[in-house]
Amino acid sequence: MPAAEIVMLDTGYSILAERHERIGESVRLYTADGGMLEVPASQVIQFEAVASVTVPPEPASPVPEPASPPKTVDEWVDDFAGRNGLPASLIHSVIAAESNYDANAVSHKGAVGLMQLMPGTAAELDVADSTSPEQNIRGGTSYLKLMLDRYQGSPDQIALALAAYNAGPGAVDRHNGVPPYSETRLFVRKVLRRFLDAAGPVVNR
Repeated sequence: MPAAEIVMLDTGYSILAERHERIGESVRLYTADGGMLEVPASQVIQFEAVASVTVPPEPASPVPEPASPPKTVDEWVDDFAGRNGLPASLIHSVIAAESNYDANAVSHKGAVGLMQLMPGTAAELDVADSTSPEQNIRGGTSYLKLMLDRYQGSPDQIALALAAYNAGPGAVDRHNGVPPYSETRLFVRKVLRRFLDAAGPVVNR
């Protein structure tokens, strides 16, 4: 993999960029898929040059969460984000990109619910009813955490995890990075843009 750089953000995550430019009070990050993210310089903690990305072994399967009383979508997001140690804004960003908060959404591929779980994935995550906000957010958040754990240690952890969430970890591993699928790359950019926007102004061009 050509030389690149890890961009450490104050959100606690990093982004792998081919290069960056400082434009006034903003930093432009040029990604390997030809995209660009512009973030406030105040969000950037440091840059670190890298030459390659390694993928850690797959972690153990998550333990199903116990049933909880009915709550709003926001409350479920806060609940399961907290249980998995993830930012609630990241879960909201995935929901917005996947279903635009439609609990009954069904994709042309058969993915269902707020976080668009495929039937097979839902079954593995012990999700009996993917249209249930509680079950769907629990399963989707657990799966996203599993993908983040899978790529822990990678300088592009969050982008790889999002790509694996959308296209499957097998596709990410085969391509040694975000797969060259337009749908997946658009999904990763949309989620990253909304997630970063929760911490400050972000422009994706």
